[in-house]
Amino acid sequence: MHQARTSTLKNSVKMLAATIGLASATLVSAQTQLLWGDLHLHTNLSTDAFATNNKGVTPDMAYRFAKGIPILHPNLDDWVRIGRPLDFLAITDHATNLGIDVMALEGHPLLQATPRGRDVIEKLQAMAGDARSGFMRYQPEDGNRAELAEQIFSPAMRAAGWQMQVDAATRHNVPGEFTTFYAWEWTSLIPSEQGLKNLHRNVISNADSTDAAMQFVPFSNQDSLDPEALFAFLDNTADRTGLDFVAIPHNSNISGGLMFADQDSQGRPIDAIYARERMRWELLMEITQMKGTSETHPALSPNDEFTNYEIRNKLLTGQVMEPTPADYARGGLLSGMQIEDRIGENPFKFGFVGASDGHVGMSAVEEDNFFGKIGSDSKLSQRAASQEQNLVFPAWDMSASGLTGVWADENTRESIFAAFKRREVYGTTGPRISLRVFGGFNFNARDARANDIAAVGYRKGVPMGSDLTAAPRNRAPSLLIHAAKDEIGANLDRIQVIKGWIDADGNAQEQVYDVAWSDDRRRDADGKLPPVGNTVDVTTGYYTNAIGAPQLAVVWEDPDFDPALNAFYYVRAIEIPTPRHTLYDALALEIPVDQTRWPATIQERAYSSPIWYTP
Repeated sequence: MHQARTSTLKNSVKMLAATIGLASATLVSAQTQLLWGDLHLHTNLSTDAFATNNKGVTPDMAYRFAKGIPILHPNLDDWVRIGRPLDFLAITDHATNLGIDVMALEGHPLLQATPRGRDVIEKLQAMAGDARSGFMRYQPEDGNRAELAEQIFSPAMRAAGWQMQVDAATRHNVPGEFTTFYAWEWTSLIPSEQGLKNLHRNVISNADSTDAAMQFVPFSNQDSLDPEALFAFLDNTADRTGLDFVAIPHNSNISGGLMFADQDSQGRPIDAIYARERMRWELLMEITQMKGTSETHPALSPNDEFTNYEIRNKLLTGQVMEPTPADYARGGLLSGMQIEDRIGENPFKFGFVGASDGHVGMSAVEEDNFFGKIGSDSKLSQRAASQEQNLVFPAWDMSASGLTGVWADENTRESIFAAFKRREVYGTTGPRISLRVFGGFNFNARDARANDIAAVGYRKGVPMGSDLTAAPRNRAPSLLIHAAKDEIGANLDRIQVIKGWIDADGNAQEQVYDVAWSDDRRRDADGKLPPVGNTVDVTTGYYTNAIGAPQLAVVWEDPDFDPALNAFYYVRAIEIPTPRHTLYDALALEIPVDQTRWPATIQERAYSSPIWYTP
C-alpha cells in the first residue's frame, strides 16, 4: 500500500500556498480534464505472453482489472486488484498469430478444418501443462512452413483472432466512465549481427464500434518488417474505411540505432515524402515502460544529472548495445530538427506517452503492487532465481512503469483520440502527477499564481504538443508550468525544462534548466541545486512527505533564446525519492536489496510532450 499519507489536508493546503504563493488554497481547475490510462498491454492472446506462462488472463480479465474489479490471478491462485482504476486502456496484443494458443486449446473450428490446424491443436493441447508451452514452441514435423503459413496464417484465422480482441473491447467500453480502444502491436524485429533490433509500434484506431473495427485485419510482421509498409497499410485502410490511427513507437532504447535514424528501412536518406508520411501517423512515442526509459542515456546527456534512471541497454534478445541518439526521444527530437533544416520537414515531431507493456494481462505499475513483466515471474519466490539465471526479462530488471496522462474534454474514444492527435498528452513512470505546460510570448510571473492556470494558459498560449512560431521582436518563449503530486503519492522535488536546439552550424545542442523546486534550497557555486534529501526507511519500506512540495508552479522564460534557431522545450517533473519495487521484494524475502542488483529508491517522474519553436 502507499505510505505517503503523513500530512493532513490542512497541512497540505498550507504547503501548497507557501510553495506557489497562492492567496488561497483553491486548486487549479481545467477546461479539459485529466484522464489516466495504459496504451500497451498484452493478454493471453499474445503468443509470447502465453509462452511465458500467462495462460489465463484474458482481455476481459485485463479490462476488469483496469476498472478496479478484483480478478483471480491464475498463477498466484489468489485475487489481485489495481491500486486505482484507470480511465482508459488499449489492449495491444501482437497481431502475429493473435489468439492462436487460445483457439488451439479450445479446438477452434477454423483449426479443426485444416491438417496443419489439427496438428497445432494436438501438439499444443499435449503440452498444455508446461508453463512455457505454446505456439511459439511449435514446429511442423516435416518443416513445411509454407503450408503452415497458408493454413494457419490465413486471412480467416487472423480475422478470428482479431474478432476476440474486438469483442472484448466492445463489451467493456462505457462512454463517460471507461474507454477502450481497438488496437494491436505491430512487432517488427530487425535481424542484425548484434541481435534483434526493436522497431515495434502500437497502433491505436479511432473505430467506434465492432463493425468499424472489423473493416480491417491488423497489419503484422508477417506482412512486412518495414515501417513504410505499415504506413502504407494505414494510408490504404484510412482511405478505404474513413478511420484514423496513431502508431506509437516503443522501446526505442533497444532499437540498436534504428528507431530515429536519418535513413529509411532501405538505407535511403529521409526525404520530405517519408517525413510527411511518418508524421501523419507517428505523432506520439512511448518514453517509458517496463523495459526501461527511452528519454535519453547518461552517455548521450552527460550533463543531465537525472538521466541514470531505469536504463536498459540490452536488445530484446539480451545482447548489450552501445546507446546512440537514434535510440532515444531527446536524440530523435534533435535529429528531427536537423533533418528539417535540410529538407523542410520534421519526421520526428512526437509527443510523449507512458505505458506498461505488461505481458501478465494487468496494468500494474505501482512499485508496491508490481507483478513483473511476464507470467513466469509473477510469484515473488521465483524472482531471485530469474535474476541469477540472467533471463531476458527478470522482474527486478523491469521498471514498474508507466502511464499516459491525457488532457481531454471527456472520457470517450473521440475525445481521447483527439488529444492524441494534438499531442496534449504526457507520460509518467507510474505516479499520477498532474502536469500542465503552456507555451507563449505573453506570460508573466503572476500567471503562475492564478487560481485557474489552465484558463490563462489556453488564453495566452498553446498547450504541450503545440508549436510556436515567429517570436515577436525582443521576446523569448516562456512556459507556464504547473505540477501537482499524485494525490496519494510522493511530494515533488523539482520541475525542469529540457531545451534542445540546432545551432547556427547545424549542431544539436541541449540544456537542462531547474526552474522550480521545493524546500527553499539554493544553488551551489556551480549553479547546481542540492539534492532534496531522502526519507525512505530501507528497513521498513516507508517514506514520508516531510520534504518536497505538493505543488510547484512557475513561468519560465528562455534566457538563451535565439529567434533564428529551431528549438523544442519539454518539462520533467521529478518526485522526492521513494522505494523501488526491488526494496519491497527484498524486505519480503528478507534479503539485502543489493542482491536484486538494483537500488532501493528511485525518483519517479513525468515527461510533458514538447512545445516546438520554429522561426
